[in-house]
Amino acid sequence: MASVPELGFAFSPNVLLQRHKLLVSQLHGSCLTRPPSRISTRIKNYQNPRFIANKVSKIREFRFFKSVELDQFVTSDDEDEMSEEFFEAIEELERMTREPSDVLEEMNDRLSARELQLVLVYFSQEGRDSWCALEVFEWLKKENRVDNETMELMVSIMCSWVKKYIEEERDVGDVIDLLVDMDCVGLKPGFSMIEKVISLYWEMEKKERAVLFVKAVLSRGIAYAEGDGEGQKGGPTGYLAWKMMVEGKYVDAIKLVIHLRESGLKPEVYSYLIALTAVVKELNEFGKALRKLKGYVRAGSIAELDGKNLGLIEKYQSDLLADGSRLSSWAIQEGGSSLYGVVHERLLAMYICAGRGLEAERQLWEMKLVGKEADGDLYDIVLAICASQNEGSAVSRLLSRIEVMNSLRKKKTLSWLLRGYIKGGHINDAAETLTKMLDLGLYPEYMDRVAVLQGLRKRIQQSGNVEAYLNLCKRLSDTSLIGPCLVYLYIKKYKLWIIKML
Repeated sequence: MASVPELGFAFSPNVLLQRHKLLVSQLHGSCLTRPPSRISTRIKNYQNPRFIANKVSKIREFRFFKSVELDQFVTSDDEDEMSEEFFEAIEELERMTREPSDVLEEMNDRLSARELQLVLVYFSQEGRDSWCALEVFEWLKKENRVDNETMELMVSIMCSWVKKYIEEERDVGDVIDLLVDMDCVGLKPGFSMIEKVISLYWEMEKKERAVLFVKAVLSRGIAYAEGDGEGQKGGPTGYLAWKMMVEGKYVDAIKLVIHLRESGLKPEVYSYLIALTAVVKELNEFGKALRKLKGYVRAGSIAELDGKNLGLIEKYQSDLLADGSRLSSWAIQEGGSSLYGVVHERLLAMYICAGRGLEAERQLWEMKLVGKEADGDLYDIVLAICASQNEGSAVSRLLSRIEVMNSLRKKKTLSWLLRGYIKGGHINDAAETLTKMLDLGLYPEYMDRVAVLQGLRKRIQQSGNVEAYLNLCKRLSDTSLIGPCLVYLYIKKYKLWIIKML
């Protein structure tokens, strides 16, 4: 149960009143008992002044403390409209000789809605009895006198208390207790207070305490609204992992979810999907870094990577894939069939980023089986990966779709296949694909034609076989995709040049 919000100030020991009162907690589904003592929080060395008859003096006293920004709640008009009954209610509540609900019940007809709001503001100030503010709000709720403005006011007050707890580095358990108290008195903000707390920790650079807060929420079984798996950030684990991911801390997000799961806690199902997305993003960034590194090697800026470094690269990627596999298993185990499509979609992206053709192809068929058809572009990307790895069977299966495609779609798919073969160095297969496109009346892009011809030309220098090159040149010439070709061959042994016009 929450202690009284101290707001960083000392307790006044001489103002204790025995009080027993039960509140129903919607967070735990059981009753909570308030502390036997209602403790009024005071500023150190502050002596509570008596209310005097002079109204101006009373207003000055009312505005003296500023634990919340009173200027946004108390205007000059409010000061003019403060009745003697308002100050009488304040004084009676300050005496703490009766329950706040009894005092308010007695003066209900004599206090305006605005004055009741100002009572909340008064007791939210530093040096005042914070519990009284909660009890006043609870009474307003029971009397159905909480309008939108009053709800917003109390939410603002509670948020200021939460923020102060965090600034003072109070124990995360105290912060959770305060959230429980909020729910007990029927405070319903239009946003997640758990996410609000995590955001406050994050913005104040108290990231380790944000993790401790999430652990405490999970271990105490505090209720929260989960996401739908299609864009919501879900509960505390998913929200914190999402915050990490937004800052590019993908590995931290992955480790957070796995650590909580392996610690015996139960993160919300959607947090596994957030972590899976982080795996995809980290693999994507890792792939970019590798391509940049290989570019430096080709340019001669750095030496070739040795076996040890290549092994470390492979291990890092394999570890990420293993994490992704575990996260997907947990998501399916706890989320059931409703998450099959989303999980396989994440796995497909993961294997594409890792360049794992066969595993990616399997996810395409898994998605199809659960009724979540992948986009045609994803089929083309997987086709290109399989072609680059010369996975003939996978290529044949993926090409089975081509028969029902229109001409534009066929050209796009075969272009991806062609580029996959070129990237993998399978030039003869690339030449066959290019020829197949010509047979279908499809014209390959200029750069694709050039890449294949250059690859075949290099093969001539290695093997001396010119047949494939000459045949392709003739086919391209027949379709007017290239002009007349002058083909020449130098036979060193005889110091002989052979030149032929195509």
